[in-house]
Amino acid sequence: MDAVRVALLREVLAGTEWIQATRRFAGSLRASVAPHGGGLLLVGSAEYEPWHLAAHLDDEAAWSGLPELSPTLVRHRVPLGVPAHLSVGLGRLETARRGETLLVVAPDAPGAGLLERVHDARRNGATVLALDAGDRDLGALAHDALTVPGAAVPEPAAAEVAEIAEPPAADLDLDTVQHLVSAAAGENSLPAPRRHRRFRDRLSRLADQLTAPPPPRW
Repeated sequence: MDAVRVALLREVLAGTEWIQATRRFAGSLRASVAPHGGGLLLVGSAEYEPWHLAAHLDDEAAWSGLPELSPTLVRHRVPLGVPAHLSVGLGRLETARRGETLLVVAPDAPGAGLLERVHDARRNGATVLALDAGDRDLGALAHDALTVPGAAVPEPAAAEVAEIAEPPAADLDLDTVQHLVSAAAGENSLPAPRRHRRFRDRLSRLADQLTAPPPPRW
């Protein structure tokens, strides 16, 4: 989804809580990875692999000048013969530690095995973020979470969760929310230009985004 389509989507969603909610969550993501220059681990459930979000974050990292947004995709199953950056298995979560961020994207139940690894990562000091359908156990482990309502949303997470966004009024699918989060994560990354040049610089950046080819990594 390009910058123009994201802008149109935001226009359609004006008046709902999705714009604020996705920007808040994207802000948590940036605040977590920026001080450490990266260390972003991205993992899905056994049935859902967030490669789409991985590609969008990689694009935003390249276009916005924020390389720390480029994630390492952690996979439940690694096919033979894939490139090195697509061959990182769940064992990587066992070495996650302070200074790294683990973003879990799970539209379905994350499963006991993944939850155990997420728990270990948090215990070792990693920051845990969750983009999911409201799983109670995952929410209890997350420092911040954004709920994307699914067919069945579990009970709210425990009180010790730092901050979990309530499901906004207008329901969106997970892929659309990922577009909004990744776009928001790459916003406002450049130093503020002088006032009389601000509009021209913003217009120039938009033109660059629309004409630049995507990074070849994905």
